[in-house]
Amino acid sequence: MSPKKKLFEQFARVAKSLASPNRLELIETLAQGEKSVDALAQATGMSVANTSHHLQILRDSGLAESRKEGLQVIYRLSDDQIPTLMGCISRIAEKHLAEVERIVREHFDTRDSLTPVGRNELMARVKEGGAMVIDVRPAAEYQAGHIPGAINIPVDELPQHLEALPHEQEIVAYCRGPYCMLAFEAVAKLREAGYQARRLEDGFPEWKAENRPVDSGTPDSQA
Repeated sequence: MSPKKKLFEQFARVAKSLASPNRLELIETLAQGEKSVDALAQATGMSVANTSHHLQILRDSGLAESRKEGLQVIYRLSDDQIPTLMGCISRIAEKHLAEVERIVREHFDTRDSLTPVGRNELMARVKEGGAMVIDVRPAAEYQAGHIPGAINIPVDELPQHLEALPHEQEIVAYCRGPYCMLAFEAVAKLREAGYQARRLEDGFPEWKAENRPVDSGTPDSQA
């Protein structure tokens, strides 16, 4: 076998590990920060045994890494560029698979007709004071990593914080990625309450994959 064919054989291992909706969901979840097997099982609705099986496949293909913490096994993505790979796959699917285009049109585009905020635009708007950024993911995901200056308001807690939000700025909400519904829900609630609101074009993993600044911890955890 030629060296090129040997390489293609190994590349195919990585591609094969992606051929499962369960593993794609695990990758999306791990893109928010490292998690235990139990936490990943809870987040994805799979059994612990099934979750562990899929995680081992991701680890064997080089897409995930693990470590022990007491009795727990903690997993993380092996590379911050993995969400970029996922983005390429999704964009090709949206462009060339009619079923994907239909799902996006019916379940995402119809929920929000306004153009999302691009990452470069967001940085410029925040710098000039024209926008406020809120992270609507659960607190643990925010603490693992977030856009600098973003305030953590989980979407189910948003009604309790509306009065503290500014009306003179546009509020930009982001969550786990382009197909995460949390930002859609947050923007809808904000607009119903009379705020100017839009979504970030993708989510935190895509922001991090571009090597943009990232903060962690809880200094801005409440509005």
